[in-house]
Amino acid sequence: MGKKKERKIKGKKKRKPKKSSEKWKMYVISDGKLQRKARFCPRCGPGIFLAESSDRFYCGKCHYTEFKTKKDLENPGKG
Repeated sequence: MGKKKERKIKGKKKRKPKKSSEKWKMYVISDGKLQRKARFCPRCGPGIFLAESSDRFYCGKCHYTEFKTKKDLENPGKG
């Protein structure tokens, strides 16, 4: 005897809601001026932010990695 094939259910797939862009978290407005919280990638230039991990900074576009020094690890608020 053969194995039974699983039947696929026809119909529309349920869509997941889109995740909103979180770029607004990278900026702060103070004294009427826009300030950037994160650092820019030195290879890609302005507009491409470095992701901050516990021990390094990383660019997802060009894969630039910069490891944090002891000074950076002691003061985690400043990058």
